[in-house]
Amino acid sequence: MEMAAGGDAPGFGFVVTGLAVVALLLGAFILGLRHKRRRPPRPEEQPRLPDGGPVRETRERREPDEVPRGEGRLTPHEMHGNQSDRRSPTQERPRWNEGSSGSFGSGGPGGR
Repeated sequence: MEMAAGGDAPGFGFVVTGLAVVALLLGAFILGLRHKRRRPPRPEEQPRLPDGGPVRETRERREPDEVPRGEGRLTPHEMHGNQSDRRSPTQERPRWNEGSSGSFGSGGPGGR
């Protein structure tokens, strides 16, 4: 009975200990960040050009292969791996109609 009526001393001690642990962890994290910022990167950590020189971006239109026709319905795992794409014979970018906004549901007069 006397232990139960003792008050909040044990609970308060746990809260103080928890806050001290959190403060120590935050301090260690901040010190680690400062130490990491001060250290200059080593030569092997520096980015380098590839052996073939700088890499350039290439843009090309790709077209998917046709869906394989069969007796029954194809499931996604049967189609995955069967599909590939190929370079489109025309490399012109598709454009929308003049006078159209090019988006769906714009509420405008639409195409011609």
